Amino acid sequence: MKNLFRTLLLAVLALPAWAQDDVTIQPAGQGSYDSVRSQYIQSFPDHFFLWPVLKQRRLDFEMGSLSNKDYTLKYRSNKPYAFGLGMYIFELGVELAFSVPFDEQNKRIYGESDASDLQLNIIGKKWGIDAFVQKYRGFYIEDPNMDIPSNTPYPQRSDITTRNTGISVNYTFNNKKFSFRSAYNFADRQLRSAGSFLLVASLSSFQASGDSAILGSAYAAEFKDDAKIKRMQVTTLGVAPGYTYSIIYKGFFLNGTLAIGPAHNWLGSTLEGGKDRNDIRFNLYVTARIGIGYNGDRFFGGMGFNSQNRSAKFDDVQLVSTSGTFKILVGYRFREFGILKKRISDLPRELAR
Repeated sequence: MKNLFRTLLLAVLALPAWAQDDVTIQPAGQGSYDSVRSQYIQSFPDHFFLWPVLKQRRLDFEMGSLSNKDYTLKYRSNKPYAFGLGMYIFELGVELAFSVPFDEQNKRIYGESDASDLQLNIIGKKWGIDAFVQKYRGFYIEDPNMDIPSNTPYPQRSDITTRNTGISVNYTFNNKKFSFRSAYNFADRQLRSAGSFLLVASLSSFQASGDSAILGSAYAAEFKDDAKIKRMQVTTLGVAPGYTYSIIYKGFFLNGTLAIGPAHNWLGSTLEGGKDRNDIRFNLYVTARIGIGYNGDRFFGGMGFNSQNRSAKFDDVQLVSTSGTFKILVGYRFREFGILKKRISDLPRELAR
């Protein structure tokens, strides 16, 4: 299973080996749109786009006690916002963003997180592919039984590292009337309210580890032997049917997407002392998106949030890992001129001249 996972992931990530941050690819046009699609969706094949963007990514996880359903520890990263510039050019969308430092007060209370985060999004008329490689180090802990006074630091674990890698593929059934691109990368414009059933398939691996037990002896009463876990890994294969819908009013839009389905989990953990454990379990895979904004002939902008949630049960602990992205952008479409009229497939020939 690990070999299959690595092969699929490398095959997808090999495409944009040069990428720095988000990459969104729209396949080249395949002729004129049919009459039904043209009534619902407008494309901009002769324009390039520019937009400033503010975003925040997170890779957090929770450890819940199976014997005490009300007891859950939340491990949060103190990932700062990033500010950058995006463009849609040669039918290729690229965003480059750089961290905006938090003030020292926030670092003192929540600690500091280091992160490397590479994501690729290929969005077509019918198919979409998301691939990601994330690594975060440094977390603060929210304990429901611990009252943290104002201006007091949260418990912090600078040694805890999380890694999250995977790919997901989605298919849009009603692609003649609905466009994912209109709400999330603005390559299209949705003209009328419409929705579609979806099918999402995902293969991913999440790992959390620390120099010592992630929970520790202080939580042995709630988590029993699982309090000794210092490394835990969940490889998840999930298939989720879902639905997405965009409400359109005079160029403004509101989109919601939700997919829920079964997941097959391969579990691995290492206890303090070096004991390894492996298991197989079934649980849920959930992915959700929300987008709101304005998409006009030239101006566009909005806010978007997407989240992938995976849950896995060990002996006495339920692990819930969440990967999410929030961003705000405002952009403008310009008429193409000169070399900007070329397509991505034309560039190798042009550069070879």
